[in-house]
Amino acid sequence: MMKLWHLFPRNALQRWLPSQNESSLLVAIVVALAFTAIVDTNHTYFFRPLESLRDIARNSAMLGIFSLGAAVVIIAGGIDLSSGSMIALSGTVCSVTMLALAPTEMMAFQPVGWVIVLIAILASLVTGFFVGTLHTWLITVIRLPPFVATLATLVGLRSFARALCESSTSVLTPTKSAVINVADPVFKAVRDNVWFSVGTFLVLACITWIILSRTVLGRHLKALGGNEQASRLAGIHTDNVKWFAYCFGAMTAALAGLFYVANESVAAPVNQGRGHELNAIAAAVVGGCSLSGGVGTIPGTVLGALFLRVVIDAVSKIIKTGADVYEGLIVGGVVVLAVTFAQGMSKVQHDRRILPGSLGLCTIPVLALIAGSLAAMTTGIGSGLAAGFTALIALLSLRIYETRRSSQGV
Repeated sequence: MMKLWHLFPRNALQRWLPSQNESSLLVAIVVALAFTAIVDTNHTYFFRPLESLRDIARNSAMLGIFSLGAAVVIIAGGIDLSSGSMIALSGTVCSVTMLALAPTEMMAFQPVGWVIVLIAILASLVTGFFVGTLHTWLITVIRLPPFVATLATLVGLRSFARALCESSTSVLTPTKSAVINVADPVFKAVRDNVWFSVGTFLVLACITWIILSRTVLGRHLKALGGNEQASRLAGIHTDNVKWFAYCFGAMTAALAGLFYVANESVAAPVNQGRGHELNAIAAAVVGGCSLSGGVGTIPGTVLGALFLRVVIDAVSKIIKTGADVYEGLIVGGVVVLAVTFAQGMSKVQHDRRILPGSLGLCTIPVLALIAGSLAAMTTGIGSGLAAGFTALIALLSLRIYETRRSSQGV
């Protein structure tokens, strides 16, 4: 038995077991699903389980595809704020390419042929490579901070996509338009079969995991995120590593853009992918990636994307009418809580206070007001007053408890 055990060393077994953060995410996903199933008055999960599973799987896959790119950039010590705009640009390039090569078929909503579809897909992915190269040049040669460089493209790429869409339709069609309808059977098949997006996501996740955990490039990415100066002194070509990270991030967003076009049957650069860059970063961070760089896992990112989509789905099913109004607020709060408990609380020392000094005292009414306002807007004024008062009492009690512990030197 001892000889057999030595075939499986402890560290090798631990590599295949989920981390504490990943285990917590699995539990959180199950709890969120169970809570939604109970609170949802339509009981959608009980009466239409396959439809619900398909929707969550499709949306999680589309979010997860470019969340993997965001995770690689974050692990390398950077940040990419432009993935939402890259989704819009990718879809626009794809549709404009098909419109330019087959204008009659596109305007008549007829098949354009798989060769033209393939060319359009390649054009979108090449566009992603060009955008990633631009990011790397701005960061490594012009020396812009990653936040500033990608913030510029966050605004610029969407504007460029809209201009491309309108100028192309004005030349190739009778009227100028900010949208291009895509009705090719290839895209319709992708929309109707959820396994296209889910399979692509899983394959891409496996490839990314192999790169990060089984290759020299993966070790260089983590070393770069941990300490760029030390990595450079160790002989790592840091600029080339950054080039890979930003190209990978932009190309995964471009790939996701193709699925968004297929899912919505239209390229709409004005709204498509708007705000999705924050969801990608949130999925990566909730999954265990540290914004300081050098830390993160692909399984965690996959679970982070799934958790985020489960929460968004829960909001739409529980609130129903006007759920999109509160979606960002609720998801933002959930992300803060998830990151706090998954990454922060395990490192908190016993003498650390949540509501310290004057700052903590001023924070109490702010948190109580947020809780009360959210409850009032979703369930009524009476519930809002009760929630706000309860939050106020709870936070004051916590403040008193922490003050007493601090005075006693505990």
